[in-house]
Amino acid sequence: MVSSLSILNAIVLMVKGDVSGSLLEFDKAIELDPRQKAYLWQRGLSLYYLNRYEEGAEQFRIDVAQNPNDTEESIWCFLCEARLYGVDEARRRFLEVGVDSRSVMREAYGMFKDGGDPEKLVAAFSNARESEYFYASLYVGLYYESQNEADAAKLHVMAASQSPYGSRSDDYMASLAKVHCDCRNWRFD
Repeated sequence: MVSSLSILNAIVLMVKGDVSGSLLEFDKAIELDPRQKAYLWQRGLSLYYLNRYEEGAEQFRIDVAQNPNDTEESIWCFLCEARLYGVDEARRRFLEVGVDSRSVMREAYGMFKDGGDPEKLVAAFSNARESEYFYASLYVGLYYESQNEADAAKLHVMAASQSPYGSRSDDYMASLAKVHCDCRNWRFD
């Protein structure tokens, strides 16, 4: 029960933009119950935003070992490892996962794994459900960031954050898009 409270506190802190505080709470949860580590994908996100890429990649690999169908953790592992080893090596190390039920995430997974045209991905979902457009924009922005294309990354992550889904949803990833912008000092005009 106490570890669950730490996890809840960690999530609240991350949503509020306190990345360091969130990591402290996630680590407290693991200290209280080490079995929790395999399920704390959110901890990997905190590690990513604290530039602790090796630990982030390890967290995502542990998560995928527990849930071998987790497309997003595979992508986030790639994002960490692209920072550590470069895009080519990150692709060689890419975590294979099962088929995601969400078409937008299947397409994003393929783009990160094999390369591709990110603009085609976001265009394919521009008239889709609000959540699909949000996820396409977010992951296209993250893809551009992995390619060191900061202007394109900013454009797409901010679009995700300002989209109807990104601005109104209580989805953890909608909050994360805002945290991403804050961590990069990207301001909304």
